[in-house]
Parts: sequence; C-alpha cells; structure tokens
Amino acid sequence: MDLDLRKLRYFVAVADKLHFGRAADELHIAQPVLSRQIRALEQDLGAALLTRDSHGVALTDAGRQLLTDAGPLLASVHAVRRRVTVAARGSRRLMVGFRAGIAVTAAVRQFADRHPDVLVDVQRIEGDEQAAMLLDGRIDVGYVRLPIDEAGLRVTPLYTEPRVAVLPAGHRFAGREQITEADLAGEPLLWHADPSTQPTRRPHPNAGYLVRGVDETLEHVAAGRGISFLARSATVFYSHPEVSYVPIPDLAPDQVCLAVAASRTSPVLDDFLTAAEATAGITAECGNYEMWQLGNGTASKRG
Repeated sequence: MDLDLRKLRYFVAVADKLHFGRAADELHIAQPVLSRQIRALEQDLGAALLTRDSHGVALTDAGRQLLTDAGPLLASVHAVRRRVTVAARGSRRLMVGFRAGIAVTAAVRQFADRHPDVLVDVQRIEGDEQAAMLLDGRIDVGYVRLPIDEAGLRVTPLYTEPRVAVLPAGHRFAGREQITEADLAGEPLLWHADPSTQPTRRPHPNAGYLVRGVDETLEHVAAGRGISFLARSATVFYSHPEVSYVPIPDLAPDQVCLAVAASRTSPVLDDFLTAAEATAGITAECGNYEMWQLGNGTASKRG
C-alpha cells in the first residue's frame, strides 16, 4: 500500500487544528471533501486515526503515532523538491545553518579550497527551527545546539561550551568571578522557546517574558525583566552596555553538534562535514576567549 501524501497532509492539518472546519479553511477545500479524504486514509491504513463526537475531535493512539511520523516524512518530500529544483537550474550550492555564537568561517574556507565551484551560503538559525530547517531542505547542514529532535537527522558532537549567567549590569552579582545556580534561586527567569538556553531548574512562576534569540534576551535582561543563561561564546560575539556575563560552572555545558538530514548523502556534503570536524578546534576557540567585562558602555577584556 502506497501512502498518499496528499491525504497525509490533510490529516496533519486536522490533527493540528483538531477541527475539520478550520483545517478545511486552511487547506482551501470543502469540509465534506476533507472528511472523505480522512476516512479514505483510515481505510488505507486499516486504523481509526481520529474520534469524532459531540465534544470535538481527538487523536487515537494510531493517530498520534502517524502525526509523529508524518512531520519528518513530509519535510523530507519538501526537501527533495527543493534539491531537484536547484539541480534543474544547474547550480551547485550548499546552505550552512549556524546558531548564534558559532563561527563557521574556518570550515567554509577549508571546504572552498577543495570545492571552488560550490557556492557556500550561511544562515543564522534559532533553536526552535533548527530541526525543521534541516528536514525541509532550507539548510543542508547545521551547526546546532542540543537539545534537538534527532528524528530523521544524523547528529555528530563537535565540542562543548561552558555557560554564563546573563544579568542586568546593576545586579548584585554583576562583575563576580563566578556564581552558582543556587545563588540565583528565586530570580525571575526569561523563558525561551529554545530549550538549549534553559538551566536545570524550571523558571520562576513570575517569569512572564518569552524570548527568542540572543538579541531579544539581552534587551529583556537589560530592562530588568529577568535573567538568562547563554553559551560562553555570547560574551565574545554579543556585548551590551547594560548586561553583565558571569560564569556559572555548575550548569551543564552547552553541546555544539553538526546535523544533517539522515536522507542526505553526497560527496560534497561529506566533504563539508569533514572540513567542519577538522576545524572544530578553531570554532570552539571562538567561545573560549577570556570573558569580556562590560562597564560604562564599553567592553574591555578581563584578566
């Protein structure tokens, strides 16, 4: 039995909305047509995927499993289309994604020496999109930070980075040589969509600000809306006159990895992975410079 991808897309829309009418509107089809397609998919699979009653729509166990498997499958199909389109244009291009604070220049240069005919482009990515961008082909390889949903991916560890606390410049612990997580107990914590920036504890109940990315984090910390935690490379790449970085050794280090879609195999991609692994030490050094001490609107190295 061949799985009909159109029916699968229809099912995902209903599963996301848990409402046939809203899903039909999103898909720009009539609701009766959508209902027939879902029933046909259930017949194809020999399993009920959804329950429908006066309380609404709910996923069955089989439906939950299909929804889990459908995301990577549909993303892989989308990526195939992207790659075929690029190949049809006759262009050779590699898109490299990277998280904030990760330098990719050394790997790009080493790869370019071997493949001068391949255009290497780079794009910064955020934690809540790194897996999706790999699976749907928007990037070919990513320098990612854990945790990441590894379903459909090949993930290779590169190096680790210590974490720092991100505090307002006037905070009582600003300028300390180091602090512990216990020192910050009860502090309001900015809540990130990206779990790699979260410490081991849960955020304070009063944490009301959801932030995305380093830039938003620094602005909210500077405004006194909470504290946060970042990989130490942030102290090199991102300065802010109203923010202080303080080492916090008892937090688990940040893990930097290479990730590619498991379905992707090519000599060109393999050569970039080799270059990235060979230059991992250079990349890691960018996060291991001495801490930058911020004060009076200027940044100066601290010995």
